[in-house]
Amino acid sequence: MTKIDSLKTKIFADGADFDAILALAKKPWIKGFTTNPTLMRKAGVTDYEAYARKLVAAVPDRPISFEVFADDFNGMIAQGRVIAALGKNVNVKIPVTTTSGAFTGPVIRALAEAGVVLNVTALFTAEQAQNVAECLLPNVPAIVSVFAGRIADTGRAPIPVMQACLAKLKDRPKAELLWASPRELLNIFEADAIGCHIITVSHDVLGKIGLVGKDLNEYSLETVKMFYNDATASNFQIRVPDRRAAS
Repeated sequence: MTKIDSLKTKIFADGADFDAILALAKKPWIKGFTTNPTLMRKAGVTDYEAYARKLVAAVPDRPISFEVFADDFNGMIAQGRVIAALGKNVNVKIPVTTTSGAFTGPVIRALAEAGVVLNVTALFTAEQAQNVAECLLPNVPAIVSVFAGRIADTGRAPIPVMQACLAKLKDRPKAELLWASPRELLNIFEADAIGCHIITVSHDVLGKIGLVGKDLNEYSLETVKMFYNDATASNFQIRVPDRRAAS
């Protein structure tokens, strides 16, 4: 299996735990970071701007995505400009629609024209990727995040969708496709195999990186020992009848 440091697909870490991000920032194969309001809430963040400024100061050398949370076009544009000003390495995340389902194309276009580096997020279809591509500028970098993991959660194969999205972005050379919400480490290698530019991986899945290339017989034995040791530590007992007494 290809080693992590040999992949063409860039690995971003997805999360908002500040200490975990600092630890991951020491890994040379982590090429960037993504957050969102849900992850920030889960991490206990209460002051959005203070957290963002602290994180940008701590990790100034790799891209970090912060998401707007306004639900109207003007509010998104205003928040996007503030977020973009936090640092040169900041990507502004714009959801592909509002909560009412309105396509945020005017927001994407306005911020792209202002030179803001975007991360358009929560895409699920190639049609959405096409719509987003039409709003991006060929000379302004952007990320287009397609939630492959959530597509898989619906029973659909995500790879054909991701390949179709890559095709939709072909006329936007500065736009990178991001595989979002991976469910297992294998997804990193699947993303690399189809030429996806970026995959953002949760901290818990990144914790399995050490298993890449592991000998399967060794892994089998470790699993057997785990079951045995846990049964022993729990002092489990199964009373087995004495067959000699029964006879």
